[in-house]
Amino acid sequence: MTLYLQDRSTGPNATVVPITGIPGQLWSSSNFGTVLCSDNPITEGLDEHSAQIGRAPVISDDPITESIDKNSAEIARGQGIYVTSSLDGANTLVLLSIVFTNREYNGSTLEIQGRSIQLASVREVSVISGTGKFRFARGYATFETVYLDTSIGYSVIRCNVTALHY
Repeated sequence: MTLYLQDRSTGPNATVVPITGIPGQLWSSSNFGTVLCSDNPITEGLDEHSAQIGRAPVISDDPITESIDKNSAEIARGQGIYVTSSLDGANTLVLLSIVFTNREYNGSTLEIQGRSIQLASVREVSVISGTGKFRFARGYATFETVYLDTSIGYSVIRCNVTALHY
């Protein structure tokens, strides 16, 4: 299954924001101890306008769409927490629920947890569980940043999920 997390870190519609960090230091994804919050949509395609099938969270709640186009249909939300967990800022602990919001998977979830190497071109994290259509899910998910515009705080992350479930 391929999903696209639409990630906005600036503006009134930000889906991911830092919520805590080390006092006196910049709170960013590259600084140890920073906890981010997000709500990003998960989409079926690369286009941000493709269908959203869920949402994915830094604390996050990202729309997840069916394509990279930000206007593609939302199929999920990515809701979770990302914690910069290494002193050098290179690794993140990912706790993510993909909450499906459309069609055949509506109300089902996939639970993702593990260490993500921030600067790797492809990051792999475990699928540890699920609900609804994804009960007892086990597997892995890869994340790849396919679009990044730092000037407006916008990125699209392709998530490929491989999981076995009942």
